[in-house]
Amino acid sequence: MAVRRSTALLGGGVAVGLVGLFGSFVMAVMITAGNINQAAAQGATTLAPGTVPTAYTGLIQQWGNLCPELTPPLLAAQLYQESGFAPGAVSPVGAQGIAQFMPATWKIYGIDPTHTHTPSVWDPADAIPSAASYDCQLAKDTASVPGDRTSNMLAAYNAGPYAVISAGGVPAIAETQHYVQNIKKLAQSFTAATTVAFSSQAAGAIYFAQSKLGTPYLWGGEGLASQGYRFDCSGLTQAAYASVGIKLPRVAADQWYAGPHPSRDQLQPGDLVFFSHDPHDPSQIHHVGIYVGGGYMINAPHTGAVIRYDSIDSEGDYFGATRVTTDGAAALPTVQANGTIANGQ
Repeated sequence: MAVRRSTALLGGGVAVGLVGLFGSFVMAVMITAGNINQAAAQGATTLAPGTVPTAYTGLIQQWGNLCPELTPPLLAAQLYQESGFAPGAVSPVGAQGIAQFMPATWKIYGIDPTHTHTPSVWDPADAIPSAASYDCQLAKDTASVPGDRTSNMLAAYNAGPYAVISAGGVPAIAETQHYVQNIKKLAQSFTAATTVAFSSQAAGAIYFAQSKLGTPYLWGGEGLASQGYRFDCSGLTQAAYASVGIKLPRVAADQWYAGPHPSRDQLQPGDLVFFSHDPHDPSQIHHVGIYVGGGYMINAPHTGAVIRYDSIDSEGDYFGATRVTTDGAAALPTVQANGTIANGQ
């Protein structure tokens, strides 16, 4: 939601032409494209570029292959669900660090993979390998339990192995069931996929954004009556997808995880396109728009401008794209005002 630098406004005639062109194109895509099978997280071992802060990418890629029940995208999704990749996170119940270990659990399962110092729950170089090791130990502990081994492993991480063994699978605990479902869905956002399914809600989101063309930008704007129905960049994308029944987080950097990530040559109308100060760090995302085709997006650019069409190259620091899905958005953890996760472990 940062104040954006000034970019050239497209002429009125061009904008009007683009409305018709992109509107027709979007509808044609939605009607004729059908579904492309998305590369599933099942068996996938590679992280999608830009989904994990650079400092943790190697650790997650390495330790996410520790056992058959675990993959790097699944481990990344678990860490994001637990702490939002915040190494100093502390939960209301006292869970600590990027992997949200309780102190008693850390004393048993915390490791230093270099064997050079006392393991620290606050050091991701210790906590990430410890989380993977603990996951795989839980997979062994619940190996005889019927059902999906990965689901049982995740349930044991949340509720403890005894609860999974006693229940004969994922226990009937709402928090644990949501934890398992959300991490498995969220893992799709971290998975390097060769194909990404089209979004059936994309046309509606674009229609909403087009209806706001010419509306003045407002820092912090969410389209409320008290704000004169104005938006900032992520307020616009949030409202556009809310209009088709998908609830997105408020901040652009959090919206990045609301679905899988098509490559630039796979962009389709309705994809969210993101821009970052650091080409390798999603936490540095500062702007978002809605792709409409032909290399253009609808966006709320900066103070003093209006919602308009811009080239996705106009920002100068294109980061990547997200194809928003209902499941992906629903799986996102709730990030609180202080940056901590409200619904992790």
